[in-house]
Formats: sequence, C-alpha cells, structure tokens
Amino acid sequence: MKFLVDAQLPKRLANDLTAAGHDSLHTIDLPLGNQTPDEDLAALAAQDQRILVTKDRDFVTSFHLKRCPPKLLLVSTGNIDNDTLLRLFLSNIDHLERVFNDIEFVELSHNALILHG
Repeated sequence: MKFLVDAQLPKRLANDLTAAGHDSLHTIDLPLGNQTPDEDLAALAAQDQRILVTKDRDFVTSFHLKRCPPKLLLVSTGNIDNDTLLRLFLSNIDHLERVFNDIEFVELSHNALILHG
C-alpha cells in the first residue's frame, strides 16, 4: 500500500510503514514540509494513489464533498503516546490492506476499525 502521513502524526509512523514493506511518505519529506497546504496533500494523495493518514477531520469534509483525497485513514485515538499509536497501527495493518481494497474511508480508533464506505 501507499501512504501519505500528515503532520500531526509522527515521522516514525511513515518510517515503520516503509520498514514493513509499504511505500510511505510523511509531510516533512515534501518540499514545503509540514507547511504543505491540505489541498496540496489531498491532490498529491490522489495523484500518487496514496492513502492519506491524518488526525485532521477537515479531510473528512473534503472526502465527502469532493472525494479528495480518494482514500482516507482518519486516526481518531485522541492523544496517545507514539509507541502505543505505532503498535495500534501496525497491529491493524493486515486488516487495513484488506478493507482498503473495497472501502475508501476508514477510521482507526483505540478499539476498532470503523468502515465508512
């Protein structure tokens, strides 16, 4: 899978996804870094067929109104430490691979993957 990890999430998440065999970028890796505008992130995700991974609920509105980004993973865990976040994410990666074949918007909470069709 291909991911674009937004600025509110740790660079280590992108690194761990890459180490697990996925194509992953973090906003810090982009020319404008973490200052990259949301619309540019959504456009890049669409252009490169990446799943945008974010905590930013503004992307939910953009997804519903414009289907941009075309695939969205909303992290709705609230404030948790990075180690817990990474364990949660990586423990769900196999399931995410399966559901993103059919679903465009998925939410990752502490307890579940919520499929938004």
